[in-house]
Amino acid sequence: MLDVCLLGTGGMMPLPNRWLTALMLRYNGKQILIDAGEGTQIAIKEKGISVNPIDIICITHFHADHVSGLPGLFLSMGNAEKTTPLLMIGPKGLAQVVNSLRVIAPGLPFEIQFHEIMGDEESIEFDGFTIDAYKVNHSVPCYGYSMRVHRKGKFDAQRAKAQNIPLKFWNPLQKGETVEWEGKVFTPDMVLGESRKGLKVTYTTDTRPTERIVEAAKDADLFICEGMYGEADKKSKARANRHMMMTEAAEIGAKAQPKEMWLTHYSPAMMRPEQYVKELRQIFEPLKAAKDGWVKVLNFEED
Repeated sequence: MLDVCLLGTGGMMPLPNRWLTALMLRYNGKQILIDAGEGTQIAIKEKGISVNPIDIICITHFHADHVSGLPGLFLSMGNAEKTTPLLMIGPKGLAQVVNSLRVIAPGLPFEIQFHEIMGDEESIEFDGFTIDAYKVNHSVPCYGYSMRVHRKGKFDAQRAKAQNIPLKFWNPLQKGETVEWEGKVFTPDMVLGESRKGLKVTYTTDTRPTERIVEAAKDADLFICEGMYGEADKKSKARANRHMMMTEAAEIGAKAQPKEMWLTHYSPAMMRPEQYVKELRQIFEPLKAAKDGWVKVLNFEED
């Protein structure tokens, strides 16, 4: 089970009823936050989510509406008695940017570790899931992210019995552990079938359309994508500032075919993004104009 919470949907500046774009993912006791613009810690509190267990923060790029909430968030995490390390993932220069912001958030009770992405694409493996970073097309170096939750093959009790594997080792093998006992080695592939379909959430914002986004969003259970402008006369502005039109986002969805798609990162001038949905669904039907605080629980498919 993967919990998804879109904390905010705003671009450029927070509004009275719209926080800046930030996404929280929760899986197996881990919390992963993508971006932290001004007010993100308040958006987290409004959803009743604790900041203590945040293990990973992924940063798309270093514009203020995506990082200015970090100092306050760090202080809130410290006040919540977080002592475990925080891993931060982002473009080259991440450590310098974050350490500069920490001038107003010194003396934290937890260590901050940095993983700077150097190439166009990179996959970072964790216990049970992978974070894929992929470069997009913005005015500064910027990355989108996919989180893929893996699912092991189904445990075959008959195979375990046929190979005389003691019952006490079934559970470790099912968890993917290798067991040595009385000179014998039991490995997970001896009792597990082929890997089953996992879960995938893809997130991208602050970019022009690219084929790399299409590839990243393929087979996604949920694709969250920038829809900065809805008005047709804003296309030249979108091109100049390296942002995306809602129609362009829908076209990416039509190519990638995720199960569901949410638009986010709206222009401050866009008061009612939902007014464009009827037209956009003619391009890609599973598209929705997301609102702050939207939550979705993704579950593995039934066998």
